[in-house]
Amino acid sequence: MNPSIASVTVAYNGANILPRHIEALLGQVHPLQEVIVVDNASSDGTSALIAKRYPQVTLLRLPENLGVGGGLAAGLAYAALEKRHDWVMTLDQDSVPATDVLATMLEGIGSLDGMQAEVGIVAPMPVHRETGTYYPPLLWRNGFVKPSAEQLSDAIWFADLVIASGCLVRRELVENVGLPRTDFFIDYVDFEYCLRVRSRGYKIAVIPGAELSHEIGNARTIWWAGRPRLWTAYAPWREYYNSRNLAYAGWHLYPNRGTKRFVLGHLARHAGAVLLFSPKKLACLWKMAQGFWDGYRAKLGIRFRPKG
Repeated sequence: MNPSIASVTVAYNGANILPRHIEALLGQVHPLQEVIVVDNASSDGTSALIAKRYPQVTLLRLPENLGVGGGLAAGLAYAALEKRHDWVMTLDQDSVPATDVLATMLEGIGSLDGMQAEVGIVAPMPVHRETGTYYPPLLWRNGFVKPSAEQLSDAIWFADLVIASGCLVRRELVENVGLPRTDFFIDYVDFEYCLRVRSRGYKIAVIPGAELSHEIGNARTIWWAGRPRLWTAYAPWREYYNSRNLAYAGWHLYPNRGTKRFVLGHLARHAGAVLLFSPKKLACLWKMAQGFWDGYRAKLGIRFRPKG
């Protein structure tokens, strides 16, 4: 019996890029049973565009912008818990899956033999098409650890941290583990969920052959520490959540010396990059400091939202 699979896309002011994204979902070789878009109170006509051009798409319009955390939680609650689809593919609006991505991921699940029941999330390999840069999933060892070259060359391997976009999430996992945190708003929402999933004994399988075109803001290549890297100049409000949620993880979710050292080092390196490359250096650094202080005090929730 074929599993029932739905997709959930969290959208915010995405009217100009959503058509390419939705066409890619509707064109999957292995068809989706339901395509769902969660509109985070967009002001650019996103909902009207979807209703007019894609009447076959289920539209969930939130009354206010609840961020990635709130959007994912609403989408998974509907698709997994209410509609009871077996798997839910979670997506950002700026990801474009190739037509065979879903089929390739399902083939990967099928090849796991007796381990299938242990896998709660199946992840593709995100790639920034313009630069050819991959965003490989990570391991967690009191901080982020890149996988080895041997792991990356395997047809299937297991990670601890994956970005949410493109992932297949099992309904049983949502029932047992719960929904993503809404009080994170954005940034590290998916990583926190992954660590929660791993702590409950589920595995996260990575299928490198399933490549997902994924953009992270307006990224550009920079040279940092003698190596080319992809840099995205985030707005100050975004730097706040990046800093706050990581600090909260280090001081309250995984409070040990190793994690705290990692968080401090990671944020210090990022602050150095902000000084070198951000067009809004002082504003970003101030928001990072605010975020760290709030994360240290476990003061979460929605404090800043994007404007426009």
